[in-house]
Amino acid sequence: MSNLSVVELPVLNQPDEAVAPCCPPLNERPLSAEEAERTAKMFKALGDPVRLRLFSLVASHEGGEACVCDISDVGVSQPTVSHHLKKLKDAGLLSSERRGTWVYYRVEPSVLAAMGQLLTTAAR
Repeated sequence: MSNLSVVELPVLNQPDEAVAPCCPPLNERPLSAEEAERTAKMFKALGDPVRLRLFSLVASHEGGEACVCDISDVGVSQPTVSHHLKKLKDAGLLSSERRGTWVYYRVEPSVLAAMGQLLTTAAR
């Protein structure tokens, strides 16, 4: 039997951690120009059906991360897929990492949580 040591690593994005919202709930106070600009960019990125579909493919993929090779079949050409993924990245909704020849995309959970908080708090 080998003598292996166990090292505990910290868990990131624990459910009990507070998420810094992008802006206040809509019914709390009017958004500043900067908050409105940042929030509109995120919602605008999700306003396109292909981008929304790509985003949902990444978000629903096991582990919230997907290789571009697994999500490219959305009825548009590969250059168009790349364009839409770049828009989602530019809006801060996805991050990416190159691994060899493939790019892997993952959802930015803190941004999603903040957007959800913005809307659900306002809906109450």
